[in-house]
Formats: sequence, C-alpha cells, structure tokens
Amino acid sequence: MTSHADTRRAFRSHAQATPGGIPERPRRSLTHPARTGVLLVSPALVLVVLLVVVPLGFAVYISLTDWPLIGAYHFIGLRNYTHLGQDTVFTHSIIYTLVYTGIVTGPILVVGYLMALLVRSNRRGAGLLRTVFFLPYVIGLTTLSFFALVELQPGTGAVNWMLQTLGITNGQTAWLISVVPATGFICVLVVWGVSGLTMLLLLAGMQAIPADVYESAELDGASRVKQELLITVPLLRRTIALSLIISVIGSLLAFNQFFILTQGGPGTSTATVVLWIYEQAFTNLHLGEATTLSIVLVVVIGIISAVQFLALRRDEP
Repeated sequence: MTSHADTRRAFRSHAQATPGGIPERPRRSLTHPARTGVLLVSPALVLVVLLVVVPLGFAVYISLTDWPLIGAYHFIGLRNYTHLGQDTVFTHSIIYTLVYTGIVTGPILVVGYLMALLVRSNRRGAGLLRTVFFLPYVIGLTTLSFFALVELQPGTGAVNWMLQTLGITNGQTAWLISVVPATGFICVLVVWGVSGLTMLLLLAGMQAIPADVYESAELDGASRVKQELLITVPLLRRTIALSLIISVIGSLLAFNQFFILTQGGPGTSTATVVLWIYEQAFTNLHLGEATTLSIVLVVVIGIISAVQFLALRRDEP
C-alpha cells in the first residue's frame, strides 16, 4: 500500500520536472468552441458597431446641439428635448400617424389572411394567384404611389374618368387636397400594396400545419369555418403576431406614400412623424431638432415592439 510520504514525493518529483515547479495545465486549443464562436461573430459585431452603435451615438450628440446642417453649431444640452411639447406640428403628426396605423393594420391582416386562404391549396391557378397577390409588394409603395398620383389627377386620371362615367362626379375632383379623401386613398393603396407580405407569412404558417389535424376535425364533424377558428387561427398565433408587429412598425415609419401623394398637405394635416422629421432636417435645416425627433421615434417604436413581444410571450402555452 502506498503511504502518504510516497505520494508527496511523487507529486514533488512531478512538480520539479515542470518549469517553475508547478504542474503544467493542458493548453486550450484555438479551435475551442467559445473562441470559434467569437471569431465567427466578430465580423458581424464589427459591422453592428460601425453601422449602428457609432451612428446612434453620433445622433445622440447631434440631438444635444442646434446643428443647422450647414454652418456652425453649439452645444445646447437637453433644450431640444424640453421643447418637444411646444412643437404642435410634431404632436399632430404623432396623433395622425397613430390614427393611420390603427386604420391600416387591421385590414392588412384580414386581407392578407383571406388571400392566404385562397392560395394555400395546390389546385390549379393557385401559383398564379400567389404571384398576382404578392406582385404589388414587389413593385413597392414608392412606385405604386407614383402610379396613384397620376391616376388621381383631375380630368386626366383613371379614377376621375371612371367616376365620371358612372355619373358620380364631374371628373375634375382633386382628391389629394383634402385630408379625408387623401388619407382614404393612401390607406387603400397601402393595404393593397403590403397585404402580399402578410399573405406570404400566413401562407408559410398554414402550410406547416399537418393535414391530419384537419382530417381529424372533419371526421368529428367540424365545418370549414370551425376548422379555421379552432385550428388554423390558434396555430398561427405567433405568425399573426409577427405580421402585426411588422405592419405596426411599417405604419409608424410611413413616409414615401405621403411624401409623393400629399407632401404632408394640405398644410401639415397629413404629415406623418417621419415626414415632419424630414421637413425639419432638409427643408427647415434644423438637423438638431430633427435628430431629437428621430430618437424619440426610435424609443417609442422600441417600447411598442417590446410590449408586443411580451404579449406574444405571455400567450405561449
């Protein structure tokens, strides 16, 4: 049997055989999973720092100045933030953007869901319908807005010609110079233009549902309506939530369609938040105030998105 003295002598001889008298530990290889992971994410991390963190930090600094875009600037601290309540146009733009978001979000989801129902089967013509429904989103809201601008012109546009043919108007109505009709046409245009994306998201979720579930429900006597309400909608809960988040964020950042069709007019009655930020920065040359508004908008969108994600997580079984 080995005594404690023999054990100590063996340990001492091993320690003396290594440099410094301390047993050498095995060195970690460069292929260690943690180091490999760091090396793999390093390029993306560098891009995030250069393209997100640095510009965001610079934007925060600009918001603390009276940066005029052209000329000298001065550091003014939190003055831009404290004066936000005095900007009546900004307050109106927030209210108008929220109203616009509330108007278009529901129809985008409903229209996208109905289109997904029409094209989710493999029957003849479904592929063509998918292309037709998704094509407006591929074309983009900018191009669609230019088309709408031409077709809504008094006297020459297709909308006025059609309404004149039906005897509804005299063909000379300027639809974009009044708040209600301009907002209505823009909402219809947006629903038509972006519902294809919602359709695509919901269609992917529908196709992931096993067919056996519907067959079992049909054997139990469930109608098509009950199958949609009790099977499809609950199983698409996360996809629907994702579609709503995308729609809400896109609506809060609405710019192109309003800039092309109304330019915020008449006056500033149809000015969205992003459009007013653009006006402040590049028309009024108040880049410091515009950057302040942008940061506030980013914070608001972040809060709304976080609330939506938390609500989605609570609904998980």
